[in-house]
Amino acid sequence: MTHIPPIQNSGAVSEQVLVALRKIIQSIELHSRSLVKRFGLTGPQLIILREIAASDGISAGKLARAISLSQATVTGVLERLAKRGLITRQRSESDRRRVLLHATPDAMALLDEAPPLMQESFVEAFNRLPDWEQAMILSALQRLVVLMDARQIKASPFLATGLLESLQEE
Repeated sequence: MTHIPPIQNSGAVSEQVLVALRKIIQSIELHSRSLVKRFGLTGPQLIILREIAASDGISAGKLARAISLSQATVTGVLERLAKRGLITRQRSESDRRRVLLHATPDAMALLDEAPPLMQESFVEAFNRLPDWEQAMILSALQRLVVLMDARQIKASPFLATGLLESLQEE
């Protein structure tokens, strides 16, 4: 278990919270930069590519719902992946109106080399915590969202920094 320093006074507590938040943000940023540098993919691109590879052809709409992103965001990422030759689009045999996405052999090779996403290791470690500790962490984070007036911000359940549109730029 990680050592948590004792709380000194209320001014120091708020500073400790801000330092902890900054460390979390920096950790996510470093992971995102490393992913782009080593594999040429952003977190959202990797998530989308993995979802496509795991399917036997998936529509863009179903993909967007599966990964909790807007159709517009997914469409932009798909364009970038197609330009890189990582996905193909094919009309469905059973319904010619539907276009299905498939991962290319290059995408599969890239996915074989790509590391696990940051949230995968986080979820694995988080799930090992006792239920009471998970609930305490969730409660504290939800309170921070309120304190930071961030309730209206829409977010997907994956860790990436910056705006998705800026992360997608290559």
